[in-house]
Amino acid sequence: MTASAGASAGESRRALLKGARCYVAAYGCARAWATLTFTGPWRFPAPGFDPHVTFDVSYIAVSLIVALLFRRLIPLNEQRWLRRLVLGCMVGASVGCIAVALAPGAAAPLAAAASLIAGLGYGLFLLLAAEVLCSFSLLRIFLFMTGAMLLGVGLAFLCQGMAGPQLSVALVALPLLAMAYLRRAYEDIPLVERPRRTVPRFSYPWKLFALYALYAFAYGLRANLLVEGAGTHSSISTALVTGVLFLSAYYFAGRFNIGALYRSPVLLMVCGFLLIPMEGLFGAAASSYLIAVSYSLMGLLVMFLLYDISKRMGVAIVAFMACKNAEQFFVQAGSAATDALGMSGLPADTQSLVVAILVCVLILGATLVLFSERELSSKWGVDILATGGLVERSEEEERREERCRELVETYRLSPREEEVLLLLAEGKTGRVIQQELFIAEGTFKAHTRHIYEKMSINTRKELFDLLGL
Repeated sequence: MTASAGASAGESRRALLKGARCYVAAYGCARAWATLTFTGPWRFPAPGFDPHVTFDVSYIAVSLIVALLFRRLIPLNEQRWLRRLVLGCMVGASVGCIAVALAPGAAAPLAAAASLIAGLGYGLFLLLAAEVLCSFSLLRIFLFMTGAMLLGVGLAFLCQGMAGPQLSVALVALPLLAMAYLRRAYEDIPLVERPRRTVPRFSYPWKLFALYALYAFAYGLRANLLVEGAGTHSSISTALVTGVLFLSAYYFAGRFNIGALYRSPVLLMVCGFLLIPMEGLFGAAASSYLIAVSYSLMGLLVMFLLYDISKRMGVAIVAFMACKNAEQFFVQAGSAATDALGMSGLPADTQSLVVAILVCVLILGATLVLFSERELSSKWGVDILATGGLVERSEEEERREERCRELVETYRLSPREEEVLLLLAEGKTGRVIQQELFIAEGTFKAHTRHIYEKMSINTRKELFDLLGL
């Protein structure tokens, strides 16, 4: 690569991050705040109950309410009272956490009130942020989402080492910064690209929701037993996932395959649970990190695919994200199932066997959903799994692919011949096609000959004529 070409590629990559600063800062501050208060390890005097549960109850409840009433509320960022409510809840929850530390005798009521309003505020903040993010291209959505989560890990790590007064200031400052940056990010969106008040008729992508519910329940079965740092909220495992994804998408957007990534969490989840019986040999960290990374990865991918559907169908992203956020219920359900099993009096080995059977059933269900992903494209317009890359296609590329599909149906080409045809239509050489499909030269020539015979042509020029190129 020449120096000028390298400079041009660098400029193109930097252009991808245009508009990222405000959104990434807003979401990163909010995630760090959530980790320091109620989604991460509880760091304040014990109130006699788990404030994470009340936080999740409030978070799930507000998500369900918005899912039912979203038509009356959108665009959320245009509702000044809603923004004030979010800021008041988050700052109020921070004050409640500080009060718990100052008045441990009243820890229980203070923690209960703080966790309830924190769940309300954080749940609404995520939906406000989703509206802002949906205005960007798919590649930028992926970059901004992973970059913001990575920033959240860094901020949480920095704040966790703070002393009492400094931490108190951080708890109040983070939600103030999050809302200020989010408001600025929304104001930077051109008027024509802002979310609309009307929503066309649509069907919910229930397969994505079912897939995420299966993973959430499986994760919940093990959530209480994960080692520290292997959770999903601004933890080491989150940093590993988002860091790799951000760098891969930033430097290799054209070759970054979402379709392959979509299937990888199944393997990670299975490996994680298979390692549980061998924790005496390998320790609990290996299984914990695999399970947490699998769930974090699937959560990211489901969010990204929901953005893809929202943009293609013109549906408010709030409708989808509210449903996705409400599926935190299945994490709690999995955790409750583990607790109930622990109180059953069964031997530890039997409990492990029951959990293993449950996970096998869940993974089988997830596998069936994954292998029926074609319906995601036909019914909900998710083409990103088939095309793989994050770079959005031009109208000419979409017309070319549509014409290829017509030829495939007309001349009854096999699935492998369809793959070769699509790459031939892109003008790629035989050597490049062999490398991309991992086939030998003779195999490539045989496929090409069969395509030409079925179409009654002899050259690539005639093929381009059929394609209208």
